[in-house]
Amino acid sequence: MTGLPFGEYLSAYSEELIGGFQRHFLLSVYVLVIATLVGVVLGMLVYRNKLAAAASIGALAVWFTIPSIALFGLFVPIFGFGLATGYPVITMYGLLPVLRNTIAGLNSVDAPTLDAARGIGMGRFRILWQIELPLAWPVILAGIRVSGQLIVGLVAIGAYVGVTGLGEMLFSALQNLGSVNTFNQALAGTLLIAVIALLLDAAFVLIRRFSTPKGIRV
Repeated sequence: MTGLPFGEYLSAYSEELIGGFQRHFLLSVYVLVIATLVGVVLGMLVYRNKLAAAASIGALAVWFTIPSIALFGLFVPIFGFGLATGYPVITMYGLLPVLRNTIAGLNSVDAPTLDAARGIGMGRFRILWQIELPLAWPVILAGIRVSGQLIVGLVAIGAYVGVTGLGEMLFSALQNLGSVNTFNQALAGTLLIAVIALLLDAAFVLIRRFSTPKGIRV
């Protein structure tokens, strides 16, 4: 069945599209902030212990191999539909890139640099905060950037269990395939999700530019 031209569809449904865009963007940012905080803190706790670091990454890697739809389905009987199911599942997927890059970044700091810091009397926490974290930051930020792209896509899939956002439009279009404006609905939702991903990526370019110490910028 035919529907409105795409431009007219965007105009007619602008309020719905803007609302979906805002919800999707904000939820993606909230989940990314949580995944970043948990991943970086966990990485700082385990990076000196090879066994603990390998176990943490391995556990999240196993989680990462499970299809998201399957995990959403497993969590629904426990937490019900909505954010109570969506938040933990999506956050866990976003943790792996952050944790892995945090551990890799902190372990990549040159030993002579650490020896020099110890030689001038710096303690372990001060070395971590003033030496290791700043030098590891570009690597950590790269992991956060990857996590952000994953989370934007997973928030869309989360509509399967009632997570609000642009994913609702995509699932609605699939359920009503062939009806009026379903193609426009799917196309608009897909394009807006891509816009969110691009906006986050651009934000990380700026964050890297202004938060990386001058001496290690590339």
